[in-house]
Amino acid sequence: MIPAAPSDIDKAKAIEALLIRPIDLLPKAVGDPICPFAIGIWTDLRALLKPDTSVISLRRAVSAYTHSKRYFLACAQPDAFRHDIDGNAVAPNAEEHRMAAQLAFSKLNKSSSDTPAPPPQPTTESPEISRAAQIRAGLLGRSKPKAADSNPSSAQ
Repeated sequence: MIPAAPSDIDKAKAIEALLIRPIDLLPKAVGDPICPFAIGIWTDLRALLKPDTSVISLRRAVSAYTHSKRYFLACAQPDAFRHDIDGNAVAPNAEEHRMAAQLAFSKLNKSSSDTPAPPPQPTTESPEISRAAQIRAGLLGRSKPKAADSNPSSAQ
């Protein structure tokens, strides 16, 4: 069991705020287990979407929840089961899904490691700039307001 953290509860509340009723699948309090979603649960969630609420909003909220480290970790457990909208275990997590979750978790864990990236070293050489970048830089330079034009008191 992977317990929910405060950020997981916030993400679960964001999902439920878009639905016409709460669902038992999501954790309600810190320490509640994070349950992997059943395959195809999107249809059930979509059916509960509040009227006049964007499907994209629901998709983003669900994605934020299901792409978190603890969700991936819950899916990566050897005894992980997928759960329906009512929180009932419906099927064991397939081995290929478990392995994909382990990989996603390790990538997230590696990218958020505590070791900061080394600061960039200053170079004395001029960097190679592509012709397209030079053109863009030239065009961008023209759109900058002149010092006299950027003074708000001079605007009429």
